[in-house]
Amino acid sequence: MADTLRPVLERRLKSGIAGDVSFDRFTRGRYATDASHYQIMPVGVVAPRTMDDAARAIAIAREEGVSVLARGGGTSQCGQTVNASLVIDCSKYLNRILELDVEGKRCVVEPGIVLDDLNRALKPHGLWFPVDISTASRATIGGMTGNNSCGARSLRYGNTRENVISVNAILSDGRAQAFGPASPSLSEFPPSSPMHALASDLLALGAREADEVAARFPKVQRRVGGYNLDALLPGRNDLNLAHILIGSEGTLGFTTQVELKLSPLLGRRAVGACHFGRFYDAMDAAQHIVRLKPIGVELIDRTMIELAREIAIFRPTLEQFVRGAPDAILLVEFGEDDHDENLRRLKQLSALMGDLGYAWTKDGLKQGGVVDILDPALQAAITEVRTSGLNIMMSMKDEGKPVSFVEDCAVPLEHLAEYTLRLTDVFEKHGTRGTWYAHAGAGCLHVRPVLNLRLDKDVKAMRAIAEEAFAMVRAYKGSHSGEHGDGIVRSEFHEFMFGSKLVRAFEQVKARFDPDGLFNPGKIVHAPKFDDRANFRFGPGYRGEDVATRLDWSAWPGSGGGFQGAVEMCNNNGACRKIEGGVMCPSYRVTRDERDVTRGRANSLRLAVTGQLGPDALSSDGMAETMKLCVSCKACRRECPTGVDMARMKIEVQAARAARFGFPLRDRLVGWLPRYAPYAIAFPWLMNARDIVPGAAWLSERLAGFSARRSLPQWRRDVFRDVIPGRGREPANPESITTTGSMDSGSGTVAPSRNDEHQVVLFADTFNRYFERENLDAAGAVLTAAGYIVQVAQPADDRKRPLCCGRTFLSVGAVDQAREEAERTLAALAPFIDRGIPVVGLEPSCILSFRDEIPALVKSDAADKLAGLALTFEEFLALEHKAGRLDLKLKSTPGRALVHGHCHQKAFDAFGPVQTVLKLIPDLKVETIESSCCGMAGAFGYGADTIDVSLAIGELSLLPAVRKAPDDAIIVADGTSCRHQIHDGTGREALHLARVLADRL
Repeated sequence: MADTLRPVLERRLKSGIAGDVSFDRFTRGRYATDASHYQIMPVGVVAPRTMDDAARAIAIAREEGVSVLARGGGTSQCGQTVNASLVIDCSKYLNRILELDVEGKRCVVEPGIVLDDLNRALKPHGLWFPVDISTASRATIGGMTGNNSCGARSLRYGNTRENVISVNAILSDGRAQAFGPASPSLSEFPPSSPMHALASDLLALGAREADEVAARFPKVQRRVGGYNLDALLPGRNDLNLAHILIGSEGTLGFTTQVELKLSPLLGRRAVGACHFGRFYDAMDAAQHIVRLKPIGVELIDRTMIELAREIAIFRPTLEQFVRGAPDAILLVEFGEDDHDENLRRLKQLSALMGDLGYAWTKDGLKQGGVVDILDPALQAAITEVRTSGLNIMMSMKDEGKPVSFVEDCAVPLEHLAEYTLRLTDVFEKHGTRGTWYAHAGAGCLHVRPVLNLRLDKDVKAMRAIAEEAFAMVRAYKGSHSGEHGDGIVRSEFHEFMFGSKLVRAFEQVKARFDPDGLFNPGKIVHAPKFDDRANFRFGPGYRGEDVATRLDWSAWPGSGGGFQGAVEMCNNNGACRKIEGGVMCPSYRVTRDERDVTRGRANSLRLAVTGQLGPDALSSDGMAETMKLCVSCKACRRECPTGVDMARMKIEVQAARAARFGFPLRDRLVGWLPRYAPYAIAFPWLMNARDIVPGAAWLSERLAGFSARRSLPQWRRDVFRDVIPGRGREPANPESITTTGSMDSGSGTVAPSRNDEHQVVLFADTFNRYFERENLDAAGAVLTAAGYIVQVAQPADDRKRPLCCGRTFLSVGAVDQAREEAERTLAALAPFIDRGIPVVGLEPSCILSFRDEIPALVKSDAADKLAGLALTFEEFLALEHKAGRLDLKLKSTPGRALVHGHCHQKAFDAFGPVQTVLKLIPDLKVETIESSCCGMAGAFGYGADTIDVSLAIGELSLLPAVRKAPDDAIIVADGTSCRHQIHDGTGREALHLARVLADRL
């Protein structure tokens, strides 16, 4: 990766503005890509704190001869937000609502505000900004304005252009200027003003090119290519000068604020899922369906359905609305104010499908019909699947991935079926296939042929496919740029689509606004070749280095045993940048720094393992800093649509660093806890002195990095010693086991079947064994009361040290030691594994290691079988209850229980069982705390260098919710760290589910 050193620019920016200024390789590398397949290294990155900061940064860049690139969420799919420029990131600080006029249904915002954040603020007022794009959780209004974004409901609400009133911008000469509605005479501007001269020139250009615009601009709603010259045509009574900036991709000025037109919130909706046996027929039906005036008609095809079924977070949703094996589904949404009218149209939709020859009773291609979807929760879940369409498609693990370059073509609906059929033939001719989804009702389908852009032959195929596809689109009088903008992908083809005369007009617009090319050069006009591999993420000479890895990455291709391929699964879609909902990415929600989001870490890893960050980058200080705030919550494992597991990747980074530098004292104290714990309990008074003796906490912070602001867990003598209360110690006797195991298809875990006796193995983890034995005692009591024969997993070797899952070792990158512990545990559990006996644990991070890390550490049949047998305490009880085998009598408990889910419970879809089991307590009202990570994350919350972020994560939602809870409410948290964070942050005691149940036996 070549460096472009600009020491004067860096020095002037750092002394001249109050925002963040970064010119290091790692930061620049994180901003070198967006959601496209391009990579261009920026000169530096600035995150201005105020708009004055932004203006000063632009002025300094202009004086230093450096171009400027405005950036929001970095989710552009055509390369709009990559350039060899000074990046100005508006998303971190420039994200306020400046003005809200509820009565007038309008607001003024800064460009860095995220669409979902804006709509959350508008919702209490009954309003929203209705351009509901799929990236709403991370796309900024500035980016949407720059792209002229279109949402799923554009049939009703139009594009961003139709919903923007005015735009304020800094122009290339440094002048701040407002663009908005104007009269054709431009009487609003003094005749001698620069704005009057600019507007006059633009209107003259519009008048000159009026005939060409009428002849060459596509007559489809989904046209966002080029500059909006149609906004400048003579005779318009709705002249709005802001429209020339909308869709300009930051090439004409730097947006400082946007005035938006708002709409009333949608009420109850009705959705019909139209099933088709053949893709072509679904496309042909779209033109008939739109006559029913739906607000959206969205496509999901067979490939998307099949891939989504492989993703745990989406599988339950598909099971509720997909019938059989359709080749395509059209999701048709009605959103009239009168819900009865929505229901009438839903019936008309079913009648229409019948008229088209579809029925559920038929066989073959005409088997199909409409599945009515009226439940708002299911509608929302389906929307989540639909909006994740691109990322679901990108979840393929092969080196070939669906590539975006013809995906936004829009054609008139009467040609849609023929166009898709012909384009499929083009793909087949070039040895590939396409994935399809998105906006069928608008004639705009997101289609991506699967290509490997590391291969010259596939790059040549991309060029050929683009040229043939755009020729078809032009023949149909459609738009080659229908939603995601021009960027590098489509700008080259403007002359082919619009003609040379209009492209010269586009160039004149650029020259009039930005004669020196200050703003995002090379986009819309004067573009590079779209297939120039020098600008590709996988450019010439791209290859993975021979890095040593410790875990199993064989499911992916590439170097490091597949580690490279696993890292490359990140396609920069930015779903990890969401601020609310789900869990990921906790540290980013606090810092709003690209470094601290899964995407940023993945980009750094990819650049490191391909040698673009210099030698030994994987173990470098820069990589350690990149990974420092990853709390290993595993949320990305579940919530990242392409399955990037940053928690597991962090283990590799820590292992590489430890191999180079060794383990620091804090890591040794944390990682080797299971090894020294049996000796520490002999001297609890000594081990606890740190929190008693004055000055000892301060000293521990200086020597070992444990924050003096945290007390450490208290050691005790009365630890759990493998004895179930009331039963005494019983050795495992596999010959007495009479249960067998059967796989539960929903959870992927083994559900025991009951014979005369039924048994369970209790795995005592290190944390509960030494610090909170009450939880293990409670679990034993509950399981015994329910009639189970409970045995405690004990070592099979002659060492007396208790078993350990290896979690503490993994948390510091001590992979060899973790593997040793895993092998000891597998040996001890072998008799139970062979007979299918469930292994039940209390600490989610420990017991769920048997499903995740241990199979990646130890390649054996036993490890694979244990992954299916390992259950959290609540999972086991919930499965037994579902099977009708749970005989647990509990006392009535009127009141409330507030439940916080451990991150790993959520990541493995194991949080629902906590709520299920709690509801077995009569009269107890169970409420879920909608929270991300607690912020403690094992040793993370104890670090002197991470405690502030730890507490800030807790304050996002969990700690405030606990403080608001009534004094008599039961606070339930199954994670040791979660309970400690709740205690430290609120003074409230949280209980493990096992204790809650045991107290009510």
